[in-house]
Amino acid sequence: MDSAVDRFRELLRIPTVSHADESLIDFGTFDALHESLERLYPHTHRVLEREVIDGYSLLYRWAGRGDGDPVVLMAHQDVVPVIEEEWHHEPFGAEIVGEGADAVVHARGTIDDKGSLVAIFEAVEQLASEDFVPENDVYLAFGHNEETAGGGARAIAAELGRRGIRPALVLDEGGAVVEGAIPGVAVPTAMIGVAERGVMTLTLTAREGGGHASTPPAMPATARLARAVDRLWRHPFPTRLAPPVRAMLSTVAPHATGPLRQVLSTLSVTGPAIAAVLAKMGPEMNAAVRTTAVATELSGAPGENVLATVARAAVNIRLLTGDTVAGATERVRRVVADPEIEIEVRHASDPSPVSPWRGEAWRTLSRTVNETLGEDVVTTPYLQLGASDSRWFTSISDNVYRFTPFLLSREERDALHSHNERIRVDVWLRGIGFYKALVAAS
Repeated sequence: MDSAVDRFRELLRIPTVSHADESLIDFGTFDALHESLERLYPHTHRVLEREVIDGYSLLYRWAGRGDGDPVVLMAHQDVVPVIEEEWHHEPFGAEIVGEGADAVVHARGTIDDKGSLVAIFEAVEQLASEDFVPENDVYLAFGHNEETAGGGARAIAAELGRRGIRPALVLDEGGAVVEGAIPGVAVPTAMIGVAERGVMTLTLTAREGGGHASTPPAMPATARLARAVDRLWRHPFPTRLAPPVRAMLSTVAPHATGPLRQVLSTLSVTGPAIAAVLAKMGPEMNAAVRTTAVATELSGAPGENVLATVARAAVNIRLLTGDTVAGATERVRRVVADPEIEIEVRHASDPSPVSPWRGEAWRTLSRTVNETLGEDVVTTPYLQLGASDSRWFTSISDNVYRFTPFLLSREERDALHSHNERIRVDVWLRGIGFYKALVAAS
C-alpha cells in the first residue's frame, strides 16, 4: 500500500484551487491533475470510458454485465485556497509526519476532497487490474468547482438525465465515522447524509446621502445596517428536530448511556426540549436543529473620513429541512423590522429532498460500513450541514447519500477549509477498502 500513499501524495501536491472569481483560477493545474490520473491509474483508463464535461469535470463509465440501474461515486477535484503562514506544514507539500499507525499526511485536500477522489481511483484500479466486471454500470463523477459554483457536477447530472439514467445509488462526500459527536453516545457512528440544508445569501443594504465623517447624522447607514445585523443575530431561527435529525437520534438511542437512552427513545414527547438543548452544545449541533443565518461580508465607505452612501452586508443562510427560501426571506424582513433596509436574494436553493434510510441502497451502504470500517460502527441517517455537489443529482435519483468513509476526530473535522488539514494514513487506506467493497456489492 506504500505505492497508493505515494500516488495520493503526488496528487495532493497539485494545487487545484478554485476561486469564486474564475479569472484567478489556474486551470493548468486541472490539466496536470488529469494527466497524472491517466498515468497513475492505467487499468482504470483502459477499462472505463472517460468524458470531460463543462471544461474540466470528469465522468467515467464502467460498463457492467447487466442492465440494472447504475451506481454513481462522486468526489470533487478542487480545493479551497490556503493562507500559507497559518499552516504548520507546507499546504501542498503532502508531508508525512510520524510512522506506522501514527503516520499523518498534511495537505490541503486530504479530506476535502482528494482523499475520497484518490481512494475511489485506488479501489477501481485494483478491481480493474483483476479484470473485475461490476454487475451493473458504475459511474465516477468528479466535478471541478464544487467549492464555488458547482457547475461541473450540475452539468454531469444534467447529461446523465438527458441519457435517461436514473442511478440506484449516488454517494458523495459528507458525514464521516465519528466518535462522541452525539453527546452521551460513545459508540462510533457512520454519519450518512440523507439530505442537506438549503443555501442562500441575502444582501442587506442601507443608503444615505453621504458627506464628511466629522458631521454624522443621527442614524448613518452603517449604524442602521449594524442594527439590522445585530437583530438577526439576537433573534435566531427557532429550533426543531427535522426528520433526518430525529431519525439519527432514534437510531443511536439504544446506544446512549443512562437516562439519555429513555429521553432519546421518546422524542415524540422530548423532541422540543432536546432540540433546545442541542442548540447550546456547539456549532455543529446548533446547525443540525435550526436554520442558521450569519453576516459574512460587510462594506461601507471608501475612506475612513467619509460617510457611507451605501452600507451593505451579505447574510449567508443555511436552511433546515422543511424551511424554504421564501419563508426565510420573509422572516428576515420581520426580524430586521426596518423598511429602509433593502433586502434582496442574491442566490438561493431550497433544502434537498430526503433520501430514505431504509431499502436496498441504504442496506448496501450499511453492510459495507460494517464489513470494512468496523462491525461495531452504527450507521445512522444524518443531515448534511453544508452543500455538496450531490444536490444536483437529486433530480435523477431518489437515493442520494453523503458519506466520507474515514474515521475523523473533532480536530481533523475542524481543519476542513481551515489550516493544517490532514488525514491519518491508515484511516485513508481503510477508505479504499470501503469503495472497493461498495463497487463489488453493487
